[in-house]
Amino acid sequence: MSDVRITVQRGQQAEERVVRTGTTAAGLFEGERSVVAARVGGVQRDLAHPLAEGDVVEPITVDSPDGRAIVRHSCAHVVAQAVQDLFPKARLGIGPPIQDGFYYDFDVERPFTPEDLKAVEKRAQEIIKAGQRFSRRVVSEDEARTELADEPYKIELIGLKSSAGSDDEAGVEVGEGELTIYDNLDPKSGELCWKDLCRGPHVPTTRHIPAFAVQRSAAAYWRGSERNPQLQRIYGTAWESRDALKAYQHRLAEAEKRDHRRLGAELDLFSFPTEIGPGLAVFHPKGGAIRTVMEDYSRRRHIEAGYEFVNTPHITKSDLYEISGHLDWFADGMYPPMQLDGGADYYLKPMNCPMHILIFRSRGRSYRELPLRLFEFGTVYRYEKSGVVHGLTRVRGLTQDDAHLFCTREQLPTELDTVLKFVLGLLRDYGLADFYLELSTRPEGKAIGSDEEWEEATELLREAASKQDLELVMDPGGGAFYGPKISVQAKDAIGRTWQLSTIQVDFQLPQRFDMTYQAADGTRQRPFMIHRALFGTIERFFAILLEHYAGALPPWLAPVQVVGIPITDEHVPYLDGVAARLRERGIRVEVDSSDDRMQKKIRTAQKQKVPFMLLAGDEDVAKGAVSFRFRDGTQRNGVPVDEAVAEILDAVDRRIQV
Repeated sequence: MSDVRITVQRGQQAEERVVRTGTTAAGLFEGERSVVAARVGGVQRDLAHPLAEGDVVEPITVDSPDGRAIVRHSCAHVVAQAVQDLFPKARLGIGPPIQDGFYYDFDVERPFTPEDLKAVEKRAQEIIKAGQRFSRRVVSEDEARTELADEPYKIELIGLKSSAGSDDEAGVEVGEGELTIYDNLDPKSGELCWKDLCRGPHVPTTRHIPAFAVQRSAAAYWRGSERNPQLQRIYGTAWESRDALKAYQHRLAEAEKRDHRRLGAELDLFSFPTEIGPGLAVFHPKGGAIRTVMEDYSRRRHIEAGYEFVNTPHITKSDLYEISGHLDWFADGMYPPMQLDGGADYYLKPMNCPMHILIFRSRGRSYRELPLRLFEFGTVYRYEKSGVVHGLTRVRGLTQDDAHLFCTREQLPTELDTVLKFVLGLLRDYGLADFYLELSTRPEGKAIGSDEEWEEATELLREAASKQDLELVMDPGGGAFYGPKISVQAKDAIGRTWQLSTIQVDFQLPQRFDMTYQAADGTRQRPFMIHRALFGTIERFFAILLEHYAGALPPWLAPVQVVGIPITDEHVPYLDGVAARLRERGIRVEVDSSDDRMQKKIRTAQKQKVPFMLLAGDEDVAKGAVSFRFRDGTQRNGVPVDEAVAEILDAVDRRIQV
């Protein structure tokens, strides 16, 4: 038997090795329990994959992002096997890994109950303990159709591969190359226990799934379309260890406490009236107070940074989005048109950028006016599917803090550097500090413009990102149809990552709208355009801040910053006077003059997460003082009113948390 020469790559270290022909990836990493798969020539493979001359092989460990995804996809197969063991008539949909877990869709006679999910988890645990082997088999389309004749959704996926080969949903099962089926085999007898159409890879055996949990079930349309049958989806999670699973479950419990939908109701901030429709929020007075402060501070900072404010309408004729290309590339995310003025199509605007371009084009422009920075809190409308609408984080009516910057080619590097620093600085002012940057490149088949333009725009963004001393992560194919983008990814107080600000370089829309300015030499030149949303949307950023602070917003953002709590009704006038002084300085203050006892008033203020409570009794009135009480229950008695007012103003001015 001959030998083959391969290279084992571990990070930056490469080791050349000579192995016997037929050696598998598993043979290279024998004894390394943490290795669950391998990357061979850059392609993820099962450990059973035989190696060939010249292969470069990288281990994939269970605690890496790719390793976790493989474990989760393998666990999805186990859960699907458990479901079909318990519900033999269940037909299979798809079961991909997702962030922090996986799901699998099933066509079943009735929705799953909590008792069903417990039974599925128990059966899945038995399958894992049995140590069934995942075995990959290449099959022809005809063979796959024969073997899976009782699985109509799998048959449909095979058809999609034949006709298109690029469907995202189909890709989970069939990929773009050969068709494969994974058999789950009994470890002792080798008999077939279960099988599924899948591109893989998978862990070697079910025992390589260290820790998992079945979480919940929900309804889901097949392949995400409301025109298709509604299936039942089981969500689960899987991790590299029991400790990692417990840590994740703790984060989930903490996230549930911080859920902005629950906090929004408890703190009386916003609601979604059914009379208005899904994904369309109304903000109550306290929520409106928070939004006003957020927006006012942002406006002030934008003025300081040289932005000019504009306003645009909520609807437009279709011509505008035909020119911009949104009707070609974004129509599925837009509300249907209204036919007005003798049959002309009008659309609710999904984007502000084309209208800002029209403002630039409204008269001749000179190079002396550039860079021109236009800013708007512009409400737009996007028809999100009902299944993905989620509180304030995914809505149908949203307000963007939208800016579009027009500049010369020479100004682009400086402008990108400036805007990225501005974005990060403003986010830090709102209390977020842990960032990394993501660079999204050209989406294949869904973009306009030449390769050269995209390469130049991408390199400009890369250079700007490199100056920020932050980690830069690539997002291949994640750009908009008109240009690449940098997105700011921020971690919140419990370690979750949120995509916030986006900055996009656009060479395309200035061409499509024939934008020009007069250069210093008198010629007409094309401006360059930067799209920039800082919060992303007001609604989503509101939700992120609410969860980041668990509802206990810092004093400058809190809807009610101070509550006066009298010991008896006789002390109400005294606290009214203190409140008047605070209101004169712009502080949002209330005096609780209800019939409740003092201790209940304190509990009410604490539940409402008010930063400061000012208590007053006879002794305080006599001394011109208050008792200063904080959210954590600590209290300072006999604080002079002047000192109390100064301390509150200082906390608000410095935007600190208390």
